[in-house]
Amino acid sequence: GAQTAPSYVRLAGFAGLLAGAFSMAAGEYVSMSAQQELLGRELEVERRALNLAPEAEREELAQIYENRGLTAEAASYLAEMMMRTPEMALAAHAREEIGIDPSVMGSPYPAAASSLASFAAGAAVPLVPWFFLTGGVAVAVSVVAVALSSLLIGVLLSQATGRSPLRSALRQIVVSMLAAGVTYLVGRVIGVSVAH
Repeated sequence: GAQTAPSYVRLAGFAGLLAGAFSMAAGEYVSMSAQQELLGRELEVERRALNLAPEAEREELAQIYENRGLTAEAASYLAEMMMRTPEMALAAHAREEIGIDPSVMGSPYPAAASSLASFAAGAAVPLVPWFFLTGGVAVAVSVVAVALSSLLIGVLLSQATGRSPLRSALRQIVVSMLAAGVTYLVGRVIGVSVAH
């Protein structure tokens, strides 16, 4: 939007791709790390409670099962079974009280790598034409490439969610084109002055 000279578009596009990809990866890493630390702390609090007051924790677990519809006798029996080993007791309390599975905490490294790769792939779609084309043709091919990619992503998301492929594809293309349009307009408004 600011400058249609291919060298400027490639430079700005590649800089944006790198900045965005690494920013997304860093954000995902920090977010996942903080989540792991928070859940780890909650698990440690639960572990201490199990060591200090196992009977109170057993009763608490039985009450949770009873609140979920088990009879008092069945809830008490199930809680007793869950409290037989420290690992099983911690897993049961983590699942029922905190809502997590301690064996599946996730790692920040794959999450960061996934964010980096997916952002870079998405940002490359409108940029690639600028390595082979110029001017209005490059703009048009970029827009078409983004539109087709958005439609494909929408259809793939619909298969994963069970929603209407048409609705998912249209939502994806509208959101993508809106984001691209706003970015393009900001470039047009701000512009670039080239000193000679």
